[in-house]
Amino acid sequence: MGTMGRTESKIDWSKQEAPSLAAFEAIADAAYRRLPDRFRALTGDLLIRIEDLPTDEVLDSMGIESPFDLLGLYSGVDLASKSVMDVTSVPDMVFLYRRPILDYWAEHEEALGAVVTHVLVHEIGHHFGLSDADMEHIESEAAA
Repeated sequence: MGTMGRTESKIDWSKQEAPSLAAFEAIADAAYRRLPDRFRALTGDLLIRIEDLPTDEVLDSMGIESPFDLLGLYSGVDLASKSVMDVTSVPDMVFLYRRPILDYWAEHEEALGAVVTHVLVHEIGHHFGLSDADMEHIESEAAA
């Protein structure tokens, strides 16, 4: 048995669990706080909601078959349609879908926090019309 066998025997994998919704919320909150101030300032009173999976209604409205194909969703009035005269009763929200993100994480060699940061930046960034290059720069700043 090599070194790997000895290392694995120290961890009792039978007691390991995927992060709960509450733990995931803490990961998302920490990821959001690491984003550059100027980027967070765009979001105003943004709420971040963690759900296990997107609803069938969301999937149908987006033409997505599998709930595991959607990692996150920005829900709010599109900036092109928003006016200073608008009175909104529902705050803008980013939904992060725990199970699809965990599946993505399991398939890639990235830290879970990095995956959550990526999804957050892209959901917010697309809403605000940022380019992929802008979003990559913001992610690299958050990782520093």
